[in-house]
Amino acid sequence: MRNPLLAAALLATATAMPLAAHAQQRIIVEEGVTTGLAPGVGIIADDVRPRFRQYIVQERVPSYSVEAPVRVGTVLPESGVTYYDVPQRYGATNYRYTVVNDRPILVEPRTRRVMQVID
Repeated sequence: MRNPLLAAALLATATAMPLAAHAQQRIIVEEGVTTGLAPGVGIIADDVRPRFRQYIVQERVPSYSVEAPVRVGTVLPESGVTYYDVPQRYGATNYRYTVVNDRPILVEPRTRRVMQVID
């Protein structure tokens, strides 16, 4: 009798877990844009941001001009912007960075979607 109860409990748990994980997977951040990040959560941590910003200044990365305001969720143009690898010490190696309208930003490389503005 114990085995069927245990099997039923395991089956119920296995079925419910993906549903709970799926419900937390996508979070609305700004103006209906979904990035998967909770509001106020950055990819590069607050305490590392000033050093990362200084790194970008030292690298003399050119700033590109885009007419639209640049914020989280903005998709950058397909051509005309160069993206650079984020050094490992800043922890966001799945993203690229660039400077747009004099603001350093992190971009998801496949979609060119702005994931974080480094202020």
